[in-house]
Amino acid sequence: MQDVTDLAFMGVISHYGAPDYFFTEFFRVHSQSRPERHILRSIDENSTGRPVFAQLIGEDLHHLSRTVDELRKHPIAGIDLNLGCPAPKVYKKNVGGGLLREPAKIAEILATLRAAVPGLFTVKMRVGFDDATHFDRLLDLMNEHSVDLLSVHGRTVKEMYRSEVHYDLIARAAARVCCPVLANGNILSAPRAAAVLGTTKAAGVMIGRHAIRNPWIFRQCREQFSGQPVTVITLADVHEYIERLYRATQTPEFAGRYHVNKMKKYLNFVGQGVDPTGSFLHDMRRTETESELFAVCDRHLLTEPTRAFAVEPYPGVIARPNCETPVAEADGCSLETILG
Repeated sequence: MQDVTDLAFMGVISHYGAPDYFFTEFFRVHSQSRPERHILRSIDENSTGRPVFAQLIGEDLHHLSRTVDELRKHPIAGIDLNLGCPAPKVYKKNVGGGLLREPAKIAEILATLRAAVPGLFTVKMRVGFDDATHFDRLLDLMNEHSVDLLSVHGRTVKEMYRSEVHYDLIARAAARVCCPVLANGNILSAPRAAAVLGTTKAAGVMIGRHAIRNPWIFRQCREQFSGQPVTVITLADVHEYIERLYRATQTPEFAGRYHVNKMKKYLNFVGQGVDPTGSFLHDMRRTETESELFAVCDRHLLTEPTRAFAVEPYPGVIARPNCETPVAEADGCSLETILG
């Protein structure tokens, strides 16, 4: 997740129960690009004990191959190609989800990357751009170019995060492609993950924004899948998570009000499980200082510290209004654009 899956966030997530592996923020690939240093840190300084895949976004064949050569000098688990980013400022450059309109171009990219990557080569895609017209053809391309793992977000680019997830299309992918398929889209909780796996017959799930809301979700999924009782999270646990995340993400360039604003972008998601009226979100979004922010956290999370944090987001409590409500137009869904 762009602006999220950095070194600090990976470390915090791992404290509560790491996923099987991580994907970096995407490296932007073009004629002038070089792998971004802050993203490289999440590979080179990774102490989570979990493999990290380097995610690429771009369409220039030569520079994609060149970037793979540069990234192979680092301890990556493999290379991941982004064919799913739905942000208009991305797809208008014909990268990310924008490429789903051009299966022939995707075929060239897959051939180039497969030749450049001696190890694991993975892809994340959506089911289409406007619709799923090219979906079967795209799945066949994954087979033709020996992709090792395919993650499918069950919405089109134009649906962004607003529609129901087309789990039937994820099931089609799981049945059609030769490699394991990960189901992605509205994996809200461990019970939901188990239900999605039962419906789609996918090999596993990919979890993004709901790991911001609930960093225990990977641990809970393992408990759910193995038939163990699923850990119940309390509001006091959430308070401790917020404190840990605040300290881990604090840097000289993000100090004072700047850091508070950055934290609000994470807490937009956390707040979905605090109360059904969105009162925490309302109060949190109006803070400007560290003391104000933690006063709100204390009031909403420590007044009833043993009360359970919601397993799934409360209905109608929206984290990202510009991405999740159909009337708004957004330039992107990174943390830099979802504060509301």
